[in-house]
Amino acid sequence: MAYTKERKKLEKLLEKIAGLQNYDDKSLTTITDIYDQYSHTVRILKNKDAETFSELYLNELQQVKEFKRLLKVGEEEDRQVNFINYKTALSDALKKTIQAANSTI
Repeated sequence: MAYTKERKKLEKLLEKIAGLQNYDDKSLTTITDIYDQYSHTVRILKNKDAETFSELYLNELQQVKEFKRLLKVGEEEDRQVNFINYKTALSDALKKTIQAANSTI
């Protein structure tokens, strides 16, 4: 099964996230959009090939959600650190999902 369309979406999201460095309103909006698109895409992939993508959906997405929650509820002075942690977790999840999509080719 080929997942080229979804893989390309994920690669574009990975490029977008690489440019985010500092916590501010614009970066928060961008990373939230990236998260939403990743979540939607990994759900599509899981529905197409549960054996390959269920673990990513259950584990990676949940880990990213936890970092997103920590950013939202964290103290103001911890926002930059929490933002970087969220960004890193989302980047790692994107990379793992791209790698899984590549392995299905």
